[in-house]
Amino acid sequence: MTDPDAVAARHLFGDRAAWAAFAACLIAVFMQMIDVTIVNVALPNLTEDLGASRSQQLLVISGYSLAFACTLLPAARLGALVGRRSMFLVSVVAFTAASVWCGTASGATELVVARVVQGFAGAGFAAQTIAIITAGFPRERHPLVFAVYGATAGFAGMLGPLLGGLLIGANPFGLGWHSVFLINVPLGAIAFTLAWRYLRLGRDRNRPGLHPAGVALSTAGLFLLLFALAEVQQRGWRPELLGALAGAAALGVAFVVHERAELRRGGSPLVRADLFADRGFRVGSGIIAVFFGLFTAFVFAMSIAMQEVLDWSAVRTGLSMTPFAIGAGVGALVSPLLLRRFGVLALAFGIALFGGCIGAGAGYLWITQGEVNTLVAIGPVIASGFGVGIFGVQLQPLMLSGLDQERMAEASGVLPTIEQIGNAVGLAALSAVFFRAHTVDGTVTMMAAIAAVAVALAVATTALPDPRRLDAPRSAVRHA
Repeated sequence: MTDPDAVAARHLFGDRAAWAAFAACLIAVFMQMIDVTIVNVALPNLTEDLGASRSQQLLVISGYSLAFACTLLPAARLGALVGRRSMFLVSVVAFTAASVWCGTASGATELVVARVVQGFAGAGFAAQTIAIITAGFPRERHPLVFAVYGATAGFAGMLGPLLGGLLIGANPFGLGWHSVFLINVPLGAIAFTLAWRYLRLGRDRNRPGLHPAGVALSTAGLFLLLFALAEVQQRGWRPELLGALAGAAALGVAFVVHERAELRRGGSPLVRADLFADRGFRVGSGIIAVFFGLFTAFVFAMSIAMQEVLDWSAVRTGLSMTPFAIGAGVGALVSPLLLRRFGVLALAFGIALFGGCIGAGAGYLWITQGEVNTLVAIGPVIASGFGVGIFGVQLQPLMLSGLDQERMAEASGVLPTIEQIGNAVGLAALSAVFFRAHTVDGTVTMMAAIAAVAVALAVATTALPDPRRLDAPRSAVRHA
């Protein structure tokens, strides 16, 4: 029997157009993710140039993430209303323009505002990508395309510090830190051109309403949560921030109750509860939130530690991530083979390997008090990247493997929202102590905390559905 998903995909795109539109999505997610970490390396330079305070430094990072996370759910719904193609194209143009604004900012406050606009625009296209992928490819290709999508996002985050360091070191056209934002201009132009030519996905057939009450509750709740967590990094656990977190929790409960009632009435909630009825999505949501928090905190804090604690240059800081990226690339390549052979134990091994290497690195720094021998460190750095490559690339496709096409489209705004909440929680939980103690001991504490969370994550990963059991019924159907 012909796969209806495959027929629909060929009708909507055509094979060549599907891959070209997918390339536009990959370039867009590369821009969006690299802007999370590339700024970390440039932070000391732009701080000195613009005279940014510690609070403004954090807002350059958290303002982007805050705007991005609070916009994802409404942006996904807007894409369904006005058309995924239109939303994607407008958002890419806005993101590119905001990048130019960031790259030409003359003051710290102006840069913070430009980063917030950049976050809004990034959410506009990020919220469409899962829906575009599921409509563009037949079901049997989803593991491949989602693995490529996840690998691109992960590598962008890892390459951010390297690329940032190289740009600042090379100082093209005398731009200095401005170049880390202006690099988005050619990338945005390519993504827009490909999407304009090949992306043909329009409005959803069901045309759901905007659901303003759900938008208001989710936006207010996410804002309170993420703002409070960002402030915790700077000010510690103050009573007013605990009150904000309590308010965020109350709004979150109200949002869940409202969404369930909307679904019972036959309406169109922003987040469908039946997404979490699937075990893979339910368990994977928690795991992916923790992983994104873990990885974001690791990249951000290590970039600052290498420059401000170990007194490394921006170029050396960027280059130090190269072995990690190489290891991650190798891990990503072998991860499908390991997943088919060992199931979720392969993912658990990958993240445990990362945690073990980071724990060993913490012990090494404690013993040497910040004296790093590159020859000694390079092996564990490669191995830690290898573990992340195995884990991170396969996590998203495994999480989505049990959803049908309609529910995958519904996950288009939910999944990146979960990831962004993880980012914020990770930065607050793992970086709070580090920000108050820019010392070798503070760095050791931060690395030890990351290692402990990674090992706990390895244990939790074994609760995911085993892909070998999921594949067996499908293979039986194909051979029947």
